[in-house]
Amino acid sequence: MSDGLGTDMQGEGPTSLFSRSGPCGRRSIAPYCERVRSTVTAPRFEHIQRVAELAESIARANRFDERELRATCLAAVLHDVARDLPSDRMFTLAPPDCDLERTNPLSLHGRAGRSIARAWGVTDERVLDAIEGHVFGVRYGDRVGMAVYVADISEPGRGVNADIREQAMHDLTRAYRRAVEAKVRYLRRCGKDVHPRTLKVHDEISHAT
Repeated sequence: MSDGLGTDMQGEGPTSLFSRSGPCGRRSIAPYCERVRSTVTAPRFEHIQRVAELAESIARANRFDERELRATCLAAVLHDVARDLPSDRMFTLAPPDCDLERTNPLSLHGRAGRSIARAWGVTDERVLDAIEGHVFGVRYGDRVGMAVYVADISEPGRGVNADIREQAMHDLTRAYRRAVEAKVRYLRRCGKDVHPRTLKVHDEISHAT
């Protein structure tokens, strides 16, 4: 019986195509790694692998159960699957809801990634929410989504947010709050518009603490 994570998800074990120690070394996740690799650029896939490895480490450090761990790994592998698509394809997969999305197609890549994941057989809402939410943020307390979000903004290849990465290993909730705050500050400092959904998440987090 399917566990909602998608097709070919039964059984675990290493595959020769990817590192045995990373998420793509899981037999159940390797097929998705292969499909993602064929969809994105080589530098993007390197980023995705770093995010997936960090998200797995965060999940283990925070004692996720096995189903949470697998959901986190899969969501991290799929989070940027739509990132390198052309704008017209992005608009087809995730029709824009506001002017910001119409003028900034990249803001749609989380929702577009969710559409691709569903087409590939992923039905677990934790995975789908994390893929979409890595752009705008996720519900406070969504451990899978928080782990992927933090891993994405703090993976070592970015060269920033090492303090948030370290904090996530022992206090994921606090690290996630800081990650959202850091993203909003960065966008404002660069003079960029902040998406309404990001602001909503930011406000919810502020009121929850």
